[in-house]
Amino acid sequence: MTEDKPTEPAFDRDRLLDWMAAIGVQQTTHDHPAVFRVEEGLELKAAMPGAHTKNLFLKDKKGRLWLISARQDTVVDLKRAPKTIGSDRLSFGNEGLLYETLGLTPGSVTALGLINDPEQRVTFVLDKALWDAEIVNFHPLTNTATTALAQADFRRFLTVVGREAMVVDFGQLRD
Repeated sequence: MTEDKPTEPAFDRDRLLDWMAAIGVQQTTHDHPAVFRVEEGLELKAAMPGAHTKNLFLKDKKGRLWLISARQDTVVDLKRAPKTIGSDRLSFGNEGLLYETLGLTPGSVTALGLINDPEQRVTFVLDKALWDAEIVNFHPLTNTATTALAQADFRRFLTVVGREAMVVDFGQLRD
């Protein structure tokens, strides 16, 4: 292996879905054309029950990494969020760092990528609106599908990968 070629992530879509089945996490995955932004998939999402997500991969001034998963209609104020989550000024993490830590490419950012971060380099922040939703929808490590999970199954996923969500009510951060 050359040093300039990133290591392949441990999990891809198929391995993730097989792993979830093996640990008893129920899910339903819908294939669809690639979606890169929340606005592009609105018609697809309308036919799928549950809360749909937007996911932000961020880095702060001190180099700490953050993954914010919010309901697609939640406003995430990146100027107010740092004080609430205990970080410095936030900016978007670059593509190389996203792939290195979560095994993801731009447009495919998802909380399910935490499975590829066994070192827990990325702090996970979850919108309270998603924490309270009965069904949550995330990309299964690729933006050509959406995976629906009941809240209990999503929490089981987090437990098994050893992650705790920092739950934030982003609706309370607005004026």
